[in-house]
Amino acid sequence: MVRLPLTPAEVERGQRLGMLLRRARGERSMLEIALDAGVSPETLRKIESGRVATPAFSTIAAIANVLGLSLDAVWAEVSQADDVVVPARRTA
Repeated sequence: MVRLPLTPAEVERGQRLGMLLRRARGERSMLEIALDAGVSPETLRKIESGRVATPAFSTIAAIANVLGLSLDAVWAEVSQADDVVVPARRTA
């Protein structure tokens, strides 16, 4: 299966997701959170750094649960810039 390149919006959304998870993790160790969520520490590291911009839903749900985040709150934060509408250019 060939993976299509990520769009700039997907990359940016992944970076926002990583920042949100890092903030929510606070002083807790990455290892503790990863193990409690049932994911590898490397997976969590890649998500937090934005290197995995489109992680599986079940992975994010498990991490969010451990961090005490609702999926609604996660989506609201990571999709915030998607709501900005850029006006189309007019051709004269």
